[in-house]
Amino acid sequence: MFDTLSDRLAATFKNLRGKGRLSEADIDATAREIRIALLEADVALPVVRSFIAKVKDRARGAEVAQALNPAQQMIKIVNEELVGILGGETRRLRFAKNPPTVIMLAGLQGAGKTTLAGKLGLWLKGQGHSPLLVACDLQRPNAVNQLSVVADRAGVAVYAPQPGNGVGDPVQVAKDSVEHARSKQYDVVIVDTAGRLGIDQELMQQAADIRDAVSPDEILFVVDAMIGQDAVNTAEAFRDGVGFDGVVLSKLDGDARGGAALSIVHVTGKQVMFASNGEKLEDFDAFHPDRMASRILDMGDLLTLIEQAEKTFSQEEAAKMASKLASSKGKDFTLDDFLAQMEQVRKMGSISKLLGMLPGMGQIKDQINNIDERDVDRTAAIIKSMTPKERAEPTIINGSRRARIAKGSGVEVSAVKNLVERFFDARKMMSKMAQGGGMPGMPGMPGMGGGPGRQKKQIKQAKGKRKSGNPMKRKAEEQAAAARREQAAAQGGAFGLPAQEDKSFELPDEFKKFMG
Repeated sequence: MFDTLSDRLAATFKNLRGKGRLSEADIDATAREIRIALLEADVALPVVRSFIAKVKDRARGAEVAQALNPAQQMIKIVNEELVGILGGETRRLRFAKNPPTVIMLAGLQGAGKTTLAGKLGLWLKGQGHSPLLVACDLQRPNAVNQLSVVADRAGVAVYAPQPGNGVGDPVQVAKDSVEHARSKQYDVVIVDTAGRLGIDQELMQQAADIRDAVSPDEILFVVDAMIGQDAVNTAEAFRDGVGFDGVVLSKLDGDARGGAALSIVHVTGKQVMFASNGEKLEDFDAFHPDRMASRILDMGDLLTLIEQAEKTFSQEEAAKMASKLASSKGKDFTLDDFLAQMEQVRKMGSISKLLGMLPGMGQIKDQINNIDERDVDRTAAIIKSMTPKERAEPTIINGSRRARIAKGSGVEVSAVKNLVERFFDARKMMSKMAQGGGMPGMPGMPGMGGGPGRQKKQIKQAKGKRKSGNPMKRKAEEQAAAARREQAAAQGGAFGLPAQEDKSFELPDEFKKFMG
């Protein structure tokens, strides 16, 4: 969503590289480019004005004038100000002292409230809670049925006593759901309310009645991040009509300009608490302003990547794999282990999304977007078409075996051959790293092994001058070389040091200390 903004900001900071100090003209030009980038990203004008004023004020201060690298200092200032307009610190859910905690979802129709209720339920379940989804949208066709399906997929309970489709009292359902949760020992109640295509009095009144009936601990305003400036207007209307405690951004994976996310906190004074960035129920997490600012500036989001890895990989399994790679040149690491690791990575989510969390990946954004996620499935199909012995000992895979595996997995024979070769190369590299040998194939770097081709080349370059094929000329060259050696022996050794026969010579103390 923030690709356009990221590209414009990256181009702006690129123009600052190589400058020893920033002049007033440089600051004004940079501020103008940032202003254009924010306006093109559909950020609200008051937010842009406030942001630019703060950046220019800090850029003119001593922190840039005394900086060794003004361009990096400007990036730091913009990053900190972005964190500020995104809400500063991460806002956590407030839980009731006496369960159940009641969370009410409000927003326009089509913002994604029902799906988000399931995502929030799954997220809370992962945090050790037992949530209950409540169907209070009794007007939209099949809204109750949709919530039941989403709850079933998330593996959480649902309370839907009314069929919906215009039948039932949503206020009474909300009131009864709290008693139901208390009797069934559910500690969180998530109330899904009705929406409208636009703001109207009936919508506001119904939301206010549900609020008064259940006294929610948190009212979350769900906003579609793709609707631009209208999201800010809608948020202001809900804040004044019903009131809310936090914002949830849905459809953050869309291709819209995303200025609403940068505007809504500044305009409403309420922080973004959660963000939904995909269609799957797992594509949902707490909103971290500092991490989002890092993504916008193409500085990566390694903390989120680490958290996802910790959820997916077990320490015991990781230690087991590491021991296999470290022993007997990694030969204990089989294709079965390779497949297991690959499936664990796949559980973390889309490969392109994972790569997008690494710093500097914005420069190869097009290549990342063109990654075919089905390649992982094809690789898994090839490995699963092998016999257990072939997976344990890939060296036995000959031509006839490759043909059988290719036929069983529906790929070309060359694909099987390439996979096996890549596996051997990857195992060799990972084994080298596991044994502390550094990254193979990187000559000239401390702690890193060199390739054989480079060593041969160096040996070849170290060869002496070729001897002449003419016997007379070769004899003259040998006599001249012998004379030079005798002269060197009389005057001293190499580099002007005395010859080795001079036993009285000693290196200075400084040299002895240096040589150990």
